[in-house]
Amino acid sequence: MTIIYSYKNGYFEKTHMKREVELVVISDVHLGTYGCRSEELLRYLSSINPKKLILNGDIIDIWQFRKSYFPESHLRVLKYILDLAYQGCEVTYITGNHDEMLRKFGKMQFGHITLTNRLLLDLDGKKSWIFHGDVFDASIQHTKWLAKLGGWGYDRLIQLNNVVNWVLTKFGREKYSLSKQIKNSVKKAIKFISDFEETASHLAIENKYDYVICGHIHQPQIRRIDTKKGSCIYMNSGDWIENLTSLEYNQGVWEMFSYDEKKDVLLDYPAEAMQFRSNLEELLENIIKGTL
Repeated sequence: MTIIYSYKNGYFEKTHMKREVELVVISDVHLGTYGCRSEELLRYLSSINPKKLILNGDIIDIWQFRKSYFPESHLRVLKYILDLAYQGCEVTYITGNHDEMLRKFGKMQFGHITLTNRLLLDLDGKKSWIFHGDVFDASIQHTKWLAKLGGWGYDRLIQLNNVVNWVLTKFGREKYSLSKQIKNSVKKAIKFISDFEETASHLAIENKYDYVICGHIHQPQIRRIDTKKGSCIYMNSGDWIENLTSLEYNQGVWEMFSYDEKKDVLLDYPAEAMQFRSNLEELLENIIKGTL
């Protein structure tokens, strides 16, 4: 645990304890869209002290980026991630389809931040293959305009869902996910998810990877897949729109973190500790100059 102290009444007082985490993987945050749950993500990130943070695609939604909508809480997520890098956390940004404009830069590194299209890691002697996963999505590869239209429609659906859930909450009812209901009731959607997981896993097995970690389909998952050629562990970090999940690795073990299941035990981060070391421009300048 990392302990945060604040100075009160002439002495230092312990205010917060962060969980130490070796590696965290999050994906599909979609900053810049109405569905992004930035406040919940900030609360989660501020409760942990990760050595490595992997952002596995679609963190900033460049597809749907608009100047008229990028609230302060979304900017605070970016500031907080930069501040983690400033303090020594190794941050890897893997590009996805909604932030594919960043792919033209290839692999870049400045300070403790790395921009790349995929990541290979050796974790306690086991090989991990980490990438966003949109390469398996034919609708994106061949009809990008249709995929972008689908992304716009999904954002509108989330907006409608937020209104529905606000009404349900007022009447003391449980929240309801329209998109999950649609996915679960459409056989093609279920088959797509299954095919996605199988394809990623079979390729990982053929290439002798022990773990394959994706995002893209917004379906949190950890499961073992066996074939005649071998086996691997398929994992998906889910998203921060509906599922609010991440993958955590500690002492050789992978676990799925679910915000909805753990939010009651997450400590509220003290307001004074949420002050960033400097503004966004200064953070970027210091990181690029390598003054970490």
